[in-house]
Amino acid sequence: MSEQVSTSCCIAGGGPAGMMLGFLLARAGVDVTVLEKHADFLRDFRGDTIHPSTLEIIDQLGLLDQLLTLPHEKVHQLTAIVSNRRLRLADFTHLPTRCGFIAFMPQWDFLDFLAEHARKYSCFRLLMETEVVEVIEENGTIGGVRAKTTTGALEVRAHLTVAADGRHSTTREKAQLPIKEFGAPMDVLWFRISRKPDEPAETMGRFEAGHIFISINRGNYWQCGYVIAKGQFDDIRRQGLESFRKKAMELAPIKGERPGELTSWDEVRLLTVRVDRLERWFRPGLLCIGDAAHAMSPIGGVGINLAIQDAVAAANFLSEPLRHKRVTVDDLERVQKRREFPTRVTQWLQVLVQRRVIARVLDESEPFKPPLALRLTDKIPILRRIPARLIGLGIRPEHVKLSKSQPR
Repeated sequence: MSEQVSTSCCIAGGGPAGMMLGFLLARAGVDVTVLEKHADFLRDFRGDTIHPSTLEIIDQLGLLDQLLTLPHEKVHQLTAIVSNRRLRLADFTHLPTRCGFIAFMPQWDFLDFLAEHARKYSCFRLLMETEVVEVIEENGTIGGVRAKTTTGALEVRAHLTVAADGRHSTTREKAQLPIKEFGAPMDVLWFRISRKPDEPAETMGRFEAGHIFISINRGNYWQCGYVIAKGQFDDIRRQGLESFRKKAMELAPIKGERPGELTSWDEVRLLTVRVDRLERWFRPGLLCIGDAAHAMSPIGGVGINLAIQDAVAAANFLSEPLRHKRVTVDDLERVQKRREFPTRVTQWLQVLVQRRVIARVLDESEPFKPPLALRLTDKIPILRRIPARLIGLGIRPEHVKLSKSQPR
């Protein structure tokens, strides 16, 4: 027989959107339970970017100084090398925020940080190793979820269920919400190689004919993203690890070989890129946010930013109805209306870059000439503020509007 628990809000997924929403609701005095299917947050090559808009939210919560004591790297500008030409593309130092930089921080540290502060509220519960397998539906309304744990089945009854379980959301799938696919011409292979102190410090992208390579300075190592044409990974594997390693080292911003590194395909993680969006983010008793509502391309690293913004908007609109257990479909629709416009604009820009830059570079066999917009951005410093604002703050950034309740 299943164990049963009840809560005002059940959040499926302990990623950035789920943990931020759980923390904000608990801070507002809402009884909230977050379900995370893994035993911890320790998974490599997750999105590790914390954008200025997210740092601004943390600052509004009075926690920024504490967060920045955790290990992180600051990126104040974004640059790219296009056919051996260095271009300066974005400058975050002029943003109207306290932090004019993107912080690269292991996502597990960020999620542990949110969990630590959420646990200070007695109305917050985080259940690890608890995987959603089904939604509970009664008379067309979602009334919670069924999950499996290490000790058996669990039934969580909730006034509102929030799907924050990512682009492969089980909760969304079981709720049968229609989704629109936009396609993507590429996938990304993530891996790491060591970094020496005398190597360049800047995070950058490199665009060569047929190749795109992203290198992120993580202090003592480079987090590398090798962009490939959609579905090409099997062909790359057949060519052998040595061939892949040789090409990666040619594109990476390093000096000399790295003997003994990349010894197995197990050290390479495939990110299957997809861009999609739910036509409707909700049903009675259910709301989807973050990647569960709209999977983003890795372009600009804005997926986490959008997910956090969704969580803040949801908390702002729903905390009061949840405290009184009277969330209506109209309340859920308000969240979608608030967040759908920035999502649509961001995805439109991502698809535009995919088609006009990414796909073109991957198809090229001759040197790729930078588009005029990129050349102008490099030559005219004030223009770098435009992509910085789009990436760093996004469209319609959210602000915490909740009154603070007392921790236990």
